[in-house]
Amino acid sequence: MADVQDSVVSREKFDEMVKELEHLKTVRRTEIAKNLEYARALGDLSENAEYQEARDLQAATEERIKKLEELVKYTKIVTEGKKKSEVSFGSKVAIKKEGSTEIHEYTIVGSEEVDMRVKKLSHISPLGAALMGKKKGDVFTFQTPAGKQTYIIEKVS
Repeated sequence: MADVQDSVVSREKFDEMVKELEHLKTVRRTEIAKNLEYARALGDLSENAEYQEARDLQAATEERIKKLEELVKYTKIVTEGKKKSEVSFGSKVAIKKEGSTEIHEYTIVGSEEVDMRVKKLSHISPLGAALMGKKKGDVFTFQTPAGKQTYIIEKVS
């Protein structure tokens, strides 16, 4: 998990990961153990769907625990940028494509927090990386599958 060592997250996301890890290690592991015990009691394990499902759930849960432990151990907690006028981690940015009037707003976050449904954009994505360090009024270009795109920064907060 070498990429985990380069992860950055907000304090809020870090606390969320720690809480999930604790829940998985205590509550979820206990639930899975009970399900396995119940499934074993049903008899022949070779044709026992409940047992196989519980084992699969156990494997997935242990994999998630392992990933969260790595993240909690190596992830850097980054606070919002100090310069509100410059795009940095935690900035809210409004951009407009050159020749368009439609404004798109994003929050710059670490790769573990990305959620495009709520416009959270990774600082290492092509667009996020192109935005880093820019200021209101700056024009910038970045590469997309459809070719180079040019945008202007309308607002940074």
